Amino acid sequence: MTRFARWTALTVASALLAAGCSGGSSDDDGGGVSWGRCKATADAPAPSSDWQCATLKVPLDWSKPDGETIALSLIRAKARGDDRAGSLLFNFGGPGASGVSMMPSHAPTVSRLRERYDLVSWDPRGVGASEGVRCRGDKEIQAAESVDVTPDTPAEEKAYFQDAADFGKGCRKDAGKLMAHVSTTDSARDMDRIREVLGDEKMHYFGISYGTELGGTYAHLFPKNVGRMTLDAVVDPGADAVGHAKNQARGFQRALNGYLTSTGQDPEEGSRKIADLLRRIDARPLQTATPGRKLTQTLAVTGIILPLYSKDSWPTLTSALDAAERGDGSELLALADRYNERDPSGRYGTTTHAQRVISCLDDRQRPTAATTRKLLPEFEKISPVFGTFLGWDTAGWCHDWPVPGQHDTPEVRAPDAAPVLVVGNTGDPATPYEGARRMADELGKGVGVMLTWRGEGHGAYGSGSDCVDSTVDAYLLDGTVPQDGKVCS
Repeated sequence: MTRFARWTALTVASALLAAGCSGGSSDDDGGGVSWGRCKATADAPAPSSDWQCATLKVPLDWSKPDGETIALSLIRAKARGDDRAGSLLFNFGGPGASGVSMMPSHAPTVSRLRERYDLVSWDPRGVGASEGVRCRGDKEIQAAESVDVTPDTPAEEKAYFQDAADFGKGCRKDAGKLMAHVSTTDSARDMDRIREVLGDEKMHYFGISYGTELGGTYAHLFPKNVGRMTLDAVVDPGADAVGHAKNQARGFQRALNGYLTSTGQDPEEGSRKIADLLRRIDARPLQTATPGRKLTQTLAVTGIILPLYSKDSWPTLTSALDAAERGDGSELLALADRYNERDPSGRYGTTTHAQRVISCLDDRQRPTAATTRKLLPEFEKISPVFGTFLGWDTAGWCHDWPVPGQHDTPEVRAPDAAPVLVVGNTGDPATPYEGARRMADELGKGVGVMLTWRGEGHGAYGSGSDCVDSTVDAYLLDGTVPQDGKVCS
C-alpha cells in the first residue's frame, strides 16, 4: 500500500545516491557538529569532495531536552561565492525522503542558489541514516503486493486490514520508543537545532511537497526565526486525512485529464477506458517479463501515477498503457517498481515505511471501513481511475496503528514571521493548487506571499519556467519579495 505524496517519485527514484558520514572530521562549526567527508554505502559511491557530512544529536523527546538522544544525519556543500548569506536548508518531501541522499543530485537544479548559500539537508528522524525505520523485509513487501487494496469481498477486506495491522506491528517492533517521536512537530524542532549548529540567526529554507507542511509548522513554532522561506508543491494545511485523499484524487485525475487531452482523447472516455483496464487487472493480474511476478491492480495504479508527476514522462505512460491493453504488464510493473524503490535484485527502499510512520503519528483521524464505504461514491465521482484506491486508503493507511495521532490538521499560523514565498502549480497532481492558496492564507496576512505557475507536474521551481525560477531566485538571493498573487504562465 502506498500513499501518493512524494515529490521524490520522478526526480530521483531511479538514481538514489546514499551518503554517510566518515569517522574523521575536516571542519567544525561548533555546537557539537564535526563535518567530514561523506562515505560510500553498500548502495552507492560517496558524493564528490564538495560534500561534507555530519551527525547531530537531538533529544528523542523534545519535552525532555536533557533526556535520551537520537542521531540525525546531515549533508552540506559550502557556498561558492564570497557574499555568503548563510545556509539554505532543504526538505524534499515524503514524508520519508532522504535529504542526505537527494541533496547532491538536486544541487544542479539549485546551482545558482549556491552562490550565496551553503546547500544543506538532512534525514529527518525515522528516515534513512537518522534512525531510519524498516517495517518489513523485502520478501514480505513483495508478498504484500498481492493484497487487494480495493477489496470487493469480505475475504479481501479482511486480508487488507490484516496486512495494514501487521505493517504497523512491524514498525513498532523496529522503531520502539522512536515511533512516538517522529512527528512533523518533532522534526520542526530538530530544524531549529540544525539552524543553531549551522550558526544562522535566521532559518532560510526550501521545502517541497511534504516539506511545505514541515516549513509551515516551523514558521508557526518559531516565527521570529523565519528568514527567507520558500514552499513549493504545497500540501493543503486545512485538509484532514480524508480531505487530503480527496485532494489527491482530484489532482491526479486533473493530471490524467491533461495527459489524455494531449494524446487527442476525450478525458471522460479515456478515463473510463483506463478504469475498465484496472477492473480487468483486478480480476486477472497481467503477465510480465519478470519471472514469478504479475501486474496486480495496485501495481498498475502505482505505475500509472508515476508518469503523471512530470509532463516529460507522459509518452512513457502511453507506451505502458498500450502494452497493458495487449496483456503485457511489464512496463507498468517497471514504473511501479521505480516508485516503490525496488531494485532489480528485489530489494526495496524504505521511504514509504517512514512516510507511514510519520503521517500516522501526525494524523489523528482514523476512518473505519464503514466510513470508507459511505465515502466511496464521492471518491469515485472525483476520479473514476484513482478514487476507489485513495478512498480505501483512508481506512487502511493507519488501521490499528500502535500509537495515536496528534492532530486533525497541522497548525501553520505565523503572524509574526517574515514573508514566506508560497509557490503553487495549477497542474500539480499530488498537491493540488488549492493547497497553496490555503497555506498562504493560513500563514497570515503579509506573511504568505502567493506565486502561481500555470504548469504541469509536481512542483514548479526547476520545472522549466524562467518566470518561476527568477522570482524564487530573486527572493532567496536578494530578499526581493514579489507581489502577492503574481502569476507565471
